[in-house]
Amino acid sequence: MSAALTFPREPHRRGMVRVESWWGRAFLRAIEELAYDDNQLSGARSLARSGRIGGLVVEPGRFAAAVDDERGLWTVTGTVPVLDEDSVAALAEVLGASPERAEALLVGELPLDVAEHAEEAGIELVPYGDELAVTCTCGHWHAACGHSLAVLHQLCWIVDRDASALLHLRGAERDELLGRLRSGLRQDRPAGPAAAAIAVAGESTRDQVDDVEIALDAVLRARHLLEE
Repeated sequence: MSAALTFPREPHRRGMVRVESWWGRAFLRAIEELAYDDNQLSGARSLARSGRIGGLVVEPGRFAAAVDDERGLWTVTGTVPVLDEDSVAALAEVLGASPERAEALLVGELPLDVAEHAEEAGIELVPYGDELAVTCTCGHWHAACGHSLAVLHQLCWIVDRDASALLHLRGAERDELLGRLRSGLRQDRPAGPAAAAIAVAGESTRDQVDDVEIALDAVLRARHLLEE
């Protein structure tokens, strides 16, 4: 069973929160598609900065948080489509194409070329607005109420800081991707006559596999140190 990621309550913030990454901006555009007007978006951003949203729980395909306002305490839940097994495998293959991509995964980065190659394989990493389904216990007439949009903004800030949160939400968990990378490298490493053929033909293919595996080992060691 997939583990849930729990992110602590965001503190009160003054002023606009800037979304810097390409994937964060894409996620923000999807959120903006849900609002019925700019005033609702402005109010949702203010609520998101107010420090009145509790810890945000992110699971593959689902997220949830509690929101406290002057009328009471509300629960917001949302869903997004998850990537299927073939898409996760294809994404792992894209990530394994260079050592820099494996390193980026640990530090929460998502290089644009990863998204471009994933898109060529039919994989959309950032959900569209019509793929974001939200509900709130406040009973607002619009499907995406101010509470829901506020929670989505906080989710966007989390995703912007750490792309692995986006991948987790989409069903491509970091540990699974790293495991697939290691497994794929072991399967792809030539042995016996194949290794001899590479030695004769040149070292570039073997060197590339070695570089990725070295980077992946460094990623896994660093992750272990961070968790201690």
